[in-house]
Amino acid sequence: MIAITGATGQLGRLVIQHLLTASPAEKIVALVRTPGKASDLAAKGVELRQADYETPASLDKALAGVERLLLISSNEVGKRIAQHRNVIDAAKRQGVKLLVYTSLLHADVSILNLADEHRETEAAIKASGLPFIILRNGWYAENYTASIPTAVKNGAFYGSAGQGRISAAPRSDFAEAAAKALRGKAKVGRTYELAGDKAFTLSDLAAEISRQTGKTIPYTNLPEGAYKSALLGAGLPEWLASGLANWDAGASKGALFDEGHELSKLIGHATTPLAVSVKAALA
Repeated sequence: MIAITGATGQLGRLVIQHLLTASPAEKIVALVRTPGKASDLAAKGVELRQADYETPASLDKALAGVERLLLISSNEVGKRIAQHRNVIDAAKRQGVKLLVYTSLLHADVSILNLADEHRETEAAIKASGLPFIILRNGWYAENYTASIPTAVKNGAFYGSAGQGRISAAPRSDFAEAAAKALRGKAKVGRTYELAGDKAFTLSDLAAEISRQTGKTIPYTNLPEGAYKSALLGAGLPEWLASGLANWDAGASKGALFDEGHELSKLIGHATTPLAVSVKAALA
């Protein structure tokens, strides 16, 4: 029995999609806060169980009989450590035989402001005594390609990453890696640094957008503070504008770069090229 937390999220749904290609639906459990939002998963035969990161009793009930668990990191930055600990503790009480966790690329040394919660979660997992696999996910290509329509409309792609190289890949590639780990294709007790095969700069991304649209879309680099202000001006909330600017600044210093090719090795094929991600975003 395999369970996935955050199953209605963008990554969780993709993991289940990959699992269904090789695992019977009745062996997959979608852990969701609001089961009513997962009717599409239920229609595929996936079992839905209500689970709330902040309600230990719900986690104990949801994890009963589960052998392998994918803990997808919570999207509530600032609350993650306590929420993750609740899941880890419940997994131990319920006798889960394998815990797979989606962490952050180079979490142990990362300068990104997201890293601390991942470091503490990794430590909690190791201290729990549970058999584990840690998947340190690099940047999702969608984190940047989601901005492509706006870039085309404005005639420029803005950011604060300078010429930092970004080893991104689409969520589907990372989801496939998680599914492989849950199906026993990854080594227990190991930490994987997962990233796209071919790194790109935001200038490279702008050039690819230009090539595919036939329009000149230059990359405009801004200081971190100026980029944050621009994002606030575009209507983004403070926490997100601050985060995006910080993460771009980290990228300019190499925080999103990796050339170990562990993602493609784990999934058994090359990661999805940037051009394919750009094409999908434009479509």
